[in-house]
Amino acid sequence: MKTTEEVLGHHLKTFAEGDMDGILADYDDSSVVITPEETYRGLDEIPTFFEELFTDFGQEGAYADIDLQTIEGDIAFITWHGETPDNVYEFCTDTFVVEDGVITTQTFAGKIESK
Repeated sequence: MKTTEEVLGHHLKTFAEGDMDGILADYDDSSVVITPEETYRGLDEIPTFFEELFTDFGQEGAYADIDLQTIEGDIAFITWHGETPDNVYEFCTDTFVVEDGVITTQTFAGKIESK
């Protein structure tokens, strides 16, 4: 079984690669991703959350940098910032709850400004 640190490392790597199959390997049908706008449940809905991010960060010159990464037991917390040709991600935060090697709950919030 993967540790919280291993799951987070895989998640960040596959996000940077825009790898939807890799991202989804970190979740299962009972997983939820909670944002201020919407809650995505299970493997049928969670890809919707990542599709727009992959499109935005898949553009030439886009980047995202981790500012803080903390892991305490089954919980991982990150803050990050980034920029794409279309948006400035001034301050973003994700919290991940990892149980039995799977992200069961993720929260995301951020200050994102269109250019």
